[in-house]
Amino acid sequence: MSAADATGAARRRPVARRPVVRASLAVLAVVALLAVFGGRLAPLDPLAQDTARLLNGPGTGHPLGTDYLGRDVLSRLLAGTGLSVAAAAEAVGTALLLGVLPGLASVRFSAPLAWVSLRAVDALMTLPFTLFAIAAVGVLGNGLHQAMLALGVLLAPLFFRVSRAAALGLDRAQYVEAAELMGAGRLTVLRTHVWRKVLPTLAVTTAHALATALLTVASLTFLGIGVQPPAPTWGGMLASDLGFLAQQPWAPVVPTALIVLTVGALNLLADALRDAEPAGPAPEAPPGAPVPNPLRAPEEARDDHRVRV
Repeated sequence: MSAADATGAARRRPVARRPVVRASLAVLAVVALLAVFGGRLAPLDPLAQDTARLLNGPGTGHPLGTDYLGRDVLSRLLAGTGLSVAAAAEAVGTALLLGVLPGLASVRFSAPLAWVSLRAVDALMTLPFTLFAIAAVGVLGNGLHQAMLALGVLLAPLFFRVSRAAALGLDRAQYVEAAELMGAGRLTVLRTHVWRKVLPTLAVTTAHALATALLTVASLTFLGIGVQPPAPTWGGMLASDLGFLAQQPWAPVVPTALIVLTVGALNLLADALRDAEPAGPAPEAPPGAPVPNPLRAPEEARDDHRVRV
């Protein structure tokens, strides 16, 4: 079998049956369970200090050892997983709210307003995530919610463009015009046709956005921004462990491995979902292009149909 045939066979295989997807889903399922139940599964209080057990290695009572304050590393890791994942989910949820609906609605904007909205989106996409979050924390106050709000604002343009491209692609779809000719309302067209088109691409974007958000959360907490000690986070644990590499060289391995595995699984899953799409969204038309609108009134669609006939 040639390389091209192997690639084609892999793409024809259902997404859920691909080994890479199964491995990614397994990793993400474990991380999700730890995020939800990690605090309850922690064997010890993640904030409890034991000065008699400073920088102890893995052993009885402390499977992953203790840190420089005698706190149980496993308990802090389990508690920090929930906090890190929740922060990333908050940022992506904010981006979905700010990006998807405006992106779908932007196909109805006038040419000047569409041009302004696209240029604003382009400007936001040029800003670095971490620096913008640091600036937002400086203005709004040091807190995880403030940082995640800023990150959500920067991730929203990704969802705006995906939603807009999908809606513009439907402008030329015959089945959408047929639904309008049969009297389907704007909300019906949006619910039954637009969402069906945008959801596969939106799933890919969401997976990539979650990976970006997790990396940004780890970077911010590594710098001590957002979540203040002694609250456990992946980035915060990594920052504190780096100061004691000589005495405890194994300590940074576990939080680093969790970050790498989770982000890698999200990116691999997103790539598999993207490859499984039958076709990507249609190229986005210029803001001033006179394209038909899938959300316009049915009477306008019937008039257009009569002119073409």
